Amino acid sequence: MLTTSNANAIVPDTRGQLLIQSVAEKSIAAQVATVVNIATHDFRLPRVTKDPTAAWTAEGEEIVPSDMTIDEVASTPSKVAGLSIITRELANDSSPAATEAIGQGLAREIARQVDRAFFGDLPAPAPKGLYSVAGKSTVATSSGYTNIDPFIEALTMAEVVGAKLTAFVTSPLTALALAKLKKGTSSNEPLLAADPSVPTGRVIQGVPLFVTPFIEDGSVWGIPKDHAFLLIRENAKIETDGSVFFTSDRVAVKGTMRVGTLFPHEAAIVHVPAAQPAG
Repeated sequence: MLTTSNANAIVPDTRGQLLIQSVAEKSIAAQVATVVNIATHDFRLPRVTKDPTAAWTAEGEEIVPSDMTIDEVASTPSKVAGLSIITRELANDSSPAATEAIGQGLAREIARQVDRAFFGDLPAPAPKGLYSVAGKSTVATSSGYTNIDPFIEALTMAEVVGAKLTAFVTSPLTALALAKLKKGTSSNEPLLAADPSVPTGRVIQGVPLFVTPFIEDGSVWGIPKDHAFLLIRENAKIETDGSVFFTSDRVAVKGTMRVGTLFPHEAAIVHVPAAQPAG
């Protein structure tokens, strides 16, 4: 196999780590979940399903022993990859603008695929997303979003199971509908508050609202960051090869990452649909 040194020079080994950082910056999933970089084939997380008991005990009496129940949840990251074919003239151009355009383009598309998987329910080999969480909590709604009561209920549902929602996520059109809600019929004051840390951001009951096109309209998800994990293999790569397209004098640029998801406390994930799903 023939590979040109000039083609390889446009993306040095350090681009792998840059790809991870760039995807993490662009992915909404990476902003609302806990990102864990791993170097192993899979990720295993111990999960306490029952705490040991404690009781008031008189001095000199035996302390009653009790057992903690622990199981384990695991996830194996899957490969997400992008391929771009460029001319050798562009490959030989070592200007920062050329290399940045290639890397950023791959990072943007990989970030989109990560979000599409995290906020959806794609078939294998994609990792499991929010819609595949069987034990999630769901707020019963019937008349759409007319006030913030469903979101207050979502916060409470998470608290009941010992979690705290740190983000709400929805689609652009649903975010627009929520942004148009007013505090009263005769008021022009928005029901949603502005996020003081992000001038264009919005918050619901103090919880930031994020927007992604990969959630269906009429659906909002409440996510607790410490119970939602985005797993990223450290061996992200950007590679080039000039042999496959030798006869057309082109170079292939490939970006790959291995990404997984894990939701160890399913009841802490809260779905707030605009209308109650059938069934």
